[in-house]
This record gives sequence, C-alpha cells and structure tokens, in this order.
Amino acid sequence: MAGIAAISFMLGLVAGSFVSAVAHRVPRGISIAGPRSQCPSCGATIAAYDNVPVLSWLLLRGRARCCGAPIPIRYPLTELGLGLLFAATVLVYRDEPAEAAIGLIFVTMLTAITLTDLEQRIIPNKILLVGAVLCLAIAAATDPAGLPERAIAALAAGGLLFGVALAYPQGMGLGDVKLTATMGLFLGRAVAPAILIALLAGSAVGLAMIARHGSKARKMAIPFGPFLALGGVAGLLVGDQLIDLYLG
Repeated sequence: MAGIAAISFMLGLVAGSFVSAVAHRVPRGISIAGPRSQCPSCGATIAAYDNVPVLSWLLLRGRARCCGAPIPIRYPLTELGLGLLFAATVLVYRDEPAEAAIGLIFVTMLTAITLTDLEQRIIPNKILLVGAVLCLAIAAATDPAGLPERAIAALAAGGLLFGVALAYPQGMGLGDVKLTATMGLFLGRAVAPAILIALLAGSAVGLAMIARHGSKARKMAIPFGPFLALGGVAGLLVGDQLIDLYLG
C-alpha cells in the first residue's frame, strides 16, 4: 500500500496545481482550458519547468522567474495538502475503488471551494455542479441502491443550513447551503458529523476572535466554506466511524 499511497500523493500534487488554476480562473470567468498559466504580476507565460508542483516554488525561492514578484505560499501548500488528502483517501478506501474515486473528486472540489471562498468569498456554482454530476455518475454506475441515501442526506443537510441562513442571513450564505447539500451527495449519512465538526470549528474561531477583539469581532466576517470543507474531509475519512461510535 505504500507504493499506492506514494502514487496517489504525486497525483494529488498535480491535482493541487490544477485546482489552484481552477480557483483563480472560474470566479473570474476565464476558461480552464486555456491560455497557459500566466504570472499574475506581469502577465508573462509561465514555462512548464517553472510549473512543477512544490519543486518549482522551492527552486525559485518563492519568486517568479520573469519579474521577481513573490509567489504566494498558498500554491505549494495547496499542492501538498491535496497530495496528502489523495493519499489518505486511497488508504481509507483501498478496498472500495468506486468510493475512493468519489472521495478523490470530493477532496479536489473542497480544496477549490476553500481557495475561492478565502480569496473572494465565493463558492462557485460551476464547481459544485461538476462535483455533484461526477459523484452521481459514479454512484449510479457502481452503487445505485445507495442513491436514495445520498439524496436524503443532501436534502436534509441543505435544508438544515437553509434554515440557518434564513434565521441568520448575515452569517450564512446560500453558497454555504449549496455546498452542504452537495456534501450530502458525497457523504450520505456521514454528512451529519461533517456539519457538526464544521459548526464546532467555526464557533471556536468565532469565540477566539471575540476574546481577542471584543465587540468589534461581530463586524468581522469570516467565510464558512473552509470550515465546511474541514468537516467534509473529516466526514469522508472518519465519518462512518464517528456515527458508529455514537450509536454504540
């Protein structure tokens, strides 16, 4: 399994580089098919040898070859993070190839959503739609009996967050609602601990901000998408175990 995990990690590095491009282009309405990657500072086309995940950033010491502008560290961190998520997903679902494929799509989608929400406070519908279609296509082909559970989980999770958004529109957007419903399609019943973990993590950060900034913290908006992504990863990797532990 070490060899499979290593291959998955390498594929995750490449996927991380692609996801960074998707997160930059999709909210801006730029095609992901072309043109080639360009330096955001001077617009020069980035050579293939300067676009190798993590390695290029290290060799260039975090600066663009064309103009010397700093390259944000989020790029290699995204690549490393998705590489680790790919390896972990494959190890957890090593005996379930279809679920492993769904899991890889899921963590890729969550990574893209995290980047767009942190940078622009946007959860693009296109990314959610592509993820949902791929998930349902694989599930329908390999486990059609599980589709009702996925649908119920999507409706229940989306409905719960929709209720929160109606009650507190300043703190929860419809993008978060749609992301939660999509998570239900991927996770099934494991979306329950995923939402709980997301709410706990978001509450912990909110309390920390209040402790540091006092009443001013109430005016500081923070995106909830990354917390949902964190919960989604936990739901994917250990969600069923958490449910069984609770029921037991």
